[in-house]
Amino acid sequence: MKTCLVSFCLLLTVQVIAQTSSFSPSPDLTTSGGAITIAVSAADENEGNAYFSEAERNERNGDLNDALRYFGKAAFEYNNSRNFTRYGTALMRMSNVHYLLANYTEAEQVVLNVALKNYARIGSKTGQMASYSQLGKVCLSANKLTESLWFYTQQGILAQQMGNNTSYLESILGIAYVKIKKGEYMMASRDLNRAEMLARSYNNSQFKVRIKDARAQIAKKKA
Repeated sequence: MKTCLVSFCLLLTVQVIAQTSSFSPSPDLTTSGGAITIAVSAADENEGNAYFSEAERNERNGDLNDALRYFGKAAFEYNNSRNFTRYGTALMRMSNVHYLLANYTEAEQVVLNVALKNYARIGSKTGQMASYSQLGKVCLSANKLTESLWFYTQQGILAQQMGNNTSYLESILGIAYVKIKKGEYMMASRDLNRAEMLARSYNNSQFKVRIKDARAQIAKKKA
């Protein structure tokens, strides 16, 4: 049964990708009395919201295959209604559920082939930055270390451009974890020292545990 559900979700992902390949992010515009109104399908968007809520409920309950299916349906409806911001969010959630299921190839492809392109087309640097972060995480777990390093680096570049200190710190930590996996402990330690220094300068204490955990990993591997 589980195999069937996963197969269905993968098919749905392909359908979503096919839908995206020819879409234009510019909504249909009509003019009425000098005011511009956007012609979208409220019914599709409402249906997308309902599917998205159902997906979140299933994810909270640990029903990940159902969550994946409903996030896919939500993405389809958001694309139909031309709500490309919500479309991107649904795709990212699909990717993360694939990640939780250890479907790393699928998790990567949903972001790389669909979500990232969607965000680029609508000019969302925040979405692109989040996409690179997700790709870095997925590739790290899949042991695709060169790719992970590149994605985390792209996240850091965008974070600096946008002045997003939290995302920049996340990218440095991601890079450090890649170097730990590669056995480059001295370089990883330098990245962690830099992250710690920046966290202090930003008055950001949320990364303390992760920095401590990374240092513990280095100590364990060197022992």
